[in-house]
Amino acid sequence: MTIVDLDHIAAQLKSQDSKDRMLALASLRHVPAAQAAPLIREMIHDSNLQIRSMAVFALGLKPDDQSLDILVNLLSTDPDYSIRADAAGALGYLEDGRALGSLVRAFYEDADWLVRFSAAVALGNLKDPRAHAVLLEALESEEAVMQQAAIAALGEIGDPEAVPAILKFAQSPDWLVRQRLAEALGNLPGPKTVAALRYLEKDSHFQVAEAARLSLERF
Repeated sequence: MTIVDLDHIAAQLKSQDSKDRMLALASLRHVPAAQAAPLIREMIHDSNLQIRSMAVFALGLKPDDQSLDILVNLLSTDPDYSIRADAAGALGYLEDGRALGSLVRAFYEDADWLVRFSAAVALGNLKDPRAHAVLLEALESEEAVMQQAAIAALGEIGDPEAVPAILKFAQSPDWLVRQRLAEALGNLPGPKTVAALRYLEKDSHFQVAEAARLSLERF
């Protein structure tokens, strides 16, 4: 992308029309991170919540050396729960182990379930085995979406010690939980895993059975 293009985007980001700012922000996906990140940072305190959300998310995809600190601060201090959730998700995309502590604190301390859910998902994206204990706690949630997030995250980490804990969800009444289990087991090879996947391959829900079949093919 040329300098003129970047100048045009920078001008659009200052437009009074929120649609212009949104389109400009979206166009930064075609710009290298080193050039995009400074422009994205200008939008994380925009008056429009949707634009703020887009900018926070974009910082995880187009990061520079300031992105980690900015996202950690948003996760811990922003008054809007949706922005905190976006910050958690963006930290996961950074795949930087330094974010682990902040995500764990968010999981335990944030009052909003969406932030805790996003933190659990992000812990999986970090692929850091130190998240083992907190994700096992997430499995104990009564919320099916949190169970899904924890199972998927443990699979992303490739945590073989988690296999006994997640196998108890093989008969979950929620088919999405069973699907996440079938997908996660594909990253956790072992005799118990193969047996569980053969069981799930016969699941009454097509998507669960298909996920199990695909996981078996990976072994």
